[in-house]
Amino acid sequence: MPAPIVHFEIGCRDTAKTRTFYGKLFDWEFQDYGGTQMIANIGAGPDGKGGPGIGGHVSALGHEPHHYVTVYAQVDDLQATLDKATSLGGKVVVPPTEVPNMGHFAWFTDPDGNCMGLWKPMRHG
Repeated sequence: MPAPIVHFEIGCRDTAKTRTFYGKLFDWEFQDYGGTQMIANIGAGPDGKGGPGIGGHVSALGHEPHHYVTVYAQVDDLQATLDKATSLGGKVVVPPTEVPNMGHFAWFTDPDGNCMGLWKPMRHG
């Protein structure tokens, strides 16, 4: 089965300003989640509830890159996917990293330099 796009992230310097902009533009609602991140309740979200669309968040990393939009494909094996991306000419940007109580993510770039995220949710139960 192809890896579905399951999440998006909008990077910025000022989460309050960015949250206000997208909230007014698209009527998006946000919840605080872990300091500088704001989870957007947009569409289905990671829990699969709600209407059409995917969930996402706004994030201020505190370092470069400050301005970016990244989509995340869900995969079964982050490292195997990164290895395959590398063999096809891509580069690892962020190795597999845990998001506590949620899952793991990684970033890579394709041969043209476009950044893409990978996501593997934690299996609960």
